[in-house]
Amino acid sequence: MAKNILNVGGFSIIKRIGTGARSTIYMATDEQDKTKVALKRVIFERPEDSRIFEQVEAEYKVARRIDHPYVRKCYKLKKIRSMFKVKEMLLSMELFEARTLEDSPTLSLLDVLLVFRMVAGGLDAMHREGFVHCDIKPNNILLSKSGSIKIIDLGQSCKIGTTKQRIQGTPDYIAPEQVKRRPLGPKTDIFNLGATMYWALTGDNVPTLIPKKNNLGLTVPRALRAPHEMKKQIPLGVSKLVMDCVKDDPAQRPRDMLTVISRLDLMVHSILGGKKKSK
Repeated sequence: MAKNILNVGGFSIIKRIGTGARSTIYMATDEQDKTKVALKRVIFERPEDSRIFEQVEAEYKVARRIDHPYVRKCYKLKKIRSMFKVKEMLLSMELFEARTLEDSPTLSLLDVLLVFRMVAGGLDAMHREGFVHCDIKPNNILLSKSGSIKIIDLGQSCKIGTTKQRIQGTPDYIAPEQVKRRPLGPKTDIFNLGATMYWALTGDNVPTLIPKKNNLGLTVPRALRAPHEMKKQIPLGVSKLVMDCVKDDPAQRPRDMLTVISRLDLMVHSILGGKKKSK
């Protein structure tokens, strides 16, 4: 058993660094070129695991099309078969030692804006290649000690214009068109990004079409308060951008990710300009 854990499919396991949906992430060495990688391992245990296999394959195919410093690269996908069936998948990825945004220390307003400016840049690169991420949330953004980021987990990504047969997404960040199973596009990522920004700024979640339930199992309708109403130190411009991003109607959201980046840049410059004046 120990040998199976330490050496898998041409990779030597160093240590476990995380877990995902039915997967385990290890730091490992690729024995072919001796490079250190992050290795996602998925083992088929029951029929529903086939969906996870599909997502791992999708992540590999999409990531291979994207070349951007803020989107984690995927290197190899290895399928291990038994009795002619794929029983295990190994996905080697760029090793990026960092915490998820959800587990990171509290950030200043400026740092939050800079992080989301980087995330928006990575998403824009995906959009230019014709893909949507579809699952931006705090757990899918890695933040290093140096302040750099990586967008991870492209398993739910799809081509722009795709209509999915089943609802996919994370309830606290999911866009209305994902729940209604309508065509997905860049504005889907804008909603997911806005919902993640809302959480980062307020500590609360945007009410989505997958409502929360109370202890009695009843759905609880919630009104959406603007971030500046919850935290007075949040500038109105920042609050308005977030609220624009999470509009139910995609047509009312910012036109594209470049528009989001432009508005974030204006706010960053405004804060930096204010700091210079106060010195």
